[in-house]
Amino acid sequence: MAGKVDEVLLAEPRGFCAGVDRAIEIVERALRRFGAPIYVRHEIVHNTYVVADLRAKGAIFIEDLAEVPPGATLVFSAHGVAKAVRLEAEQRGFQIFDATCPLVTKVHVEVAKLAREGYEFVMIGHKGHPEVEGTMGQLSAGIYLVEDVADVAGVQPRGDKLAVVTQTTLSVDDAAAILAEVKRRFPNVREPKQQDICYATQNRQDAVKLIAPQVDVLIVVGSPTSSNSNRLRELAQRLGTDAYMVEGAADLQPAWFEGRPRVGLTAGASAPDILVQQVVERLRELGAVSIRHMKGVAESIHFPLPRGLGDRSMAETSPPRS
Repeated sequence: MAGKVDEVLLAEPRGFCAGVDRAIEIVERALRRFGAPIYVRHEIVHNTYVVADLRAKGAIFIEDLAEVPPGATLVFSAHGVAKAVRLEAEQRGFQIFDATCPLVTKVHVEVAKLAREGYEFVMIGHKGHPEVEGTMGQLSAGIYLVEDVADVAGVQPRGDKLAVVTQTTLSVDDAAAILAEVKRRFPNVREPKQQDICYATQNRQDAVKLIAPQVDVLIVVGSPTSSNSNRLRELAQRLGTDAYMVEGAADLQPAWFEGRPRVGLTAGASAPDILVQQVVERLRELGAVSIRHMKGVAESIHFPLPRGLGDRSMAETSPPRS
């Protein structure tokens, strides 16, 4: 029968990472402890379902701090914020909880430390992404964004001390190619001790590399604004497997599965498992009789919550300031 799905192979790992889990829990705990509304600067994570769910519970998502009334509770999103945003929030007297992913905070701390030592920076990332804006906003000058290999030619540092940092949710392979060009042009550039691309991004891309050759088509559950979800779809396509990104089961098109009975399924780091399960059920309706879990890396990382939300293991609600 044309268009009939036979087998679904689930990528492992997929879905929520520790940073996303932590960010959502911060908003939910703040709502329980202080009551609605809780204000959140930017989408807490880039997933439409998650944002709608938190909005229904009383979270108000804003971009401009002027929209937040005096004395309100404010949460910074998992992507991090520029120094100027943090300073303005403090000056306005909000109660602040920082849901910045600790792996993004690590990049911010590194930028502040090396800037004090006289370094300028090349940042590999996507223009306009909130994480990039937050990291570049740690400095008032001396940080140059490159989005692809060609951009490296335009970097004109003022001094001879240069370091490189990376958006945490990039394609591992794309970032490696850009980094190679940065090192070719600036042989003495300082690299991070550990790569900035986060473990969850790396693991989900590795899982796609494993699953893509075994399936006829790959479905990625994620929202269009999710960088890491987009990279999963692009990676599968680069490997020669047709891939589609969906926000949920309703987005699936039976025509995608014409003559393609083996379907791979994964999810970006900000996509909740309930959406994956709904996609599985829709694939069952389209004929799937076998649902197999691919063997993969088991993730056990957990990040502590800010003090004041029931976890005393983090001493500050904000990362160290430079």
